[in-house]
Amino acid sequence: MQTLNRLTFSAYGMHVADQIALVSVPLVAALIFKASPEFIGVLVACQSMAHLLGSIPSGLIVDEIQAKYVAIAATAISFLGFAGVAVSVYAVSAIWFAVTVTLSGFGIVLFVLVSLSIIPRIAAATQLAKANSRIEIPRAVSSFAIPLAIGLLIDENTARFIFPAAIVCAATAFFFVAGLPHFDGFSRKKENVLRMIIEGGRFVVRHQLLRPISLCAVFWNLAFAALLVVMVPLIVEFYRMDPGVFGIALSAFGVAAVAGSWMAGRLSHRVSPNVILLFGPGSSLLAALALLCIPATGPVEAIYAAFFLVGFGPAMWLITQNSIRQLVTPGHMLGRVNAVIQTAIYGVRPLGALAGGVIVGTLSPRAGMMFVLLAFCCSFAAALFSQLRNVNSYTSLSPRPTPTEI
Repeated sequence: MQTLNRLTFSAYGMHVADQIALVSVPLVAALIFKASPEFIGVLVACQSMAHLLGSIPSGLIVDEIQAKYVAIAATAISFLGFAGVAVSVYAVSAIWFAVTVTLSGFGIVLFVLVSLSIIPRIAAATQLAKANSRIEIPRAVSSFAIPLAIGLLIDENTARFIFPAAIVCAATAFFFVAGLPHFDGFSRKKENVLRMIIEGGRFVVRHQLLRPISLCAVFWNLAFAALLVVMVPLIVEFYRMDPGVFGIALSAFGVAAVAGSWMAGRLSHRVSPNVILLFGPGSSLLAALALLCIPATGPVEAIYAAFFLVGFGPAMWLITQNSIRQLVTPGHMLGRVNAVIQTAIYGVRPLGALAGGVIVGTLSPRAGMMFVLLAFCCSFAAALFSQLRNVNSYTSLSPRPTPTEI
C-alpha cells in the first residue's frame, strides 16, 4: 500500500475519533454526569486545551524523532486516551473523563503535525496540493458526518457507546501507520529546547510568506470563533428563526469544507496559488457581509449559503497554505514552524469566542456580527497587502528533491 494511502486512511480514523470527542464531550457531560453548564465548559476546554498546550512540544518531537515512530506514538496515545474516556463514562468519573479526553487530544495534535511533516517527504512540489487535499478531506468529511450522526443517535441510553467507537477509529489509525516506511531524517546537532522554539517563531515572523499566512489565519480564527457565539442569538433575536437553523448552517459549512478540500487538489495545476490565497479570506468577508445584509424576514437559504461560503474558500486556502509552508520551510524546522502557527491559531479562538459573547451581551447580536466582519476584513487584508498575492506557482518557491513515491 502506498505511503499516502496509509496516511489518508489513518487520517480518517484519527479525525473521526477527534470529531466524536468534540461533539460528544458536552453531550455526555450533560447526559451521563448531569454536569452543570460551568463544568461542561471546563470539560470542553480540556478537550481543546491539548491543541493549545501540545502543539509546541509536538512540533519539537516531530523535528527530532523518526516520523514513523511519531505517527505510531500519536495513534497509540489517542487509543489509550479514548479507552480511558470510555472507562470513565462507565465508571461515571468526571475527573478521569477530563484527564483522558485531554490525553486523547494530545495524540490528535501530534498526528496532525507529523502528517504535515511527512507529506513534503513523499510528494513533489507540483503534487503537494493534491497530497495535502488527500489528508485534509478526512477532517472535512468527519466535521460534517459525525456531528450529524451523533445528533441523530445520541440519547441517555446510547451515550455510553459513543467513545468505544472512537477507540475503534484510533485502533484503525494505528494499524495503518504501523505499516509506514522509515523516512529520511535530518542530521543535526542537539540544541537547547527553548532556542529551538524561538528559532521556529523567529522564522515564521521574518518570512515574507509565513508571516502573512499566520496573520491571515489568526484573524480568520478570531472571526470564526466569534461567529459561532454570535449566530445563535442573531438567528433567534434578529432573524426570528428556530435555533435549529444554526445546526443546519454548520452542516452546510461541513459540506463546503469537503467540497473545498476536494476542489483544491483538483485545481492545483490550473489555478495560481495566489488566487486561492486571496479567495479563501475574501469569501469569508463576503459571507459575513451577506449575514449582515440579510433582512429580519430571511430567507433562511441565504444563511446556509453564507456558511457554505465560509467553509468552501477557507478549506481551499488551508490546503494551499499548507503546501507553501512545506515548500519554504527547511525540513529540520517543519515541525516547529507548523507548531508555532497552530499554537497562534488555537490560542486566539478563546479570545474570539469571549469577544463575541461580550459584544452580544453588552450591545447586540448585530454588533457582534460587525466584529466578525471586521476580523474577516483584517484576515483578507493580511493576505491582500503581502507577498502572498505574488505566489504564481509552487515551483517558484524553494525547490526540493523529487521524492520517489507518492
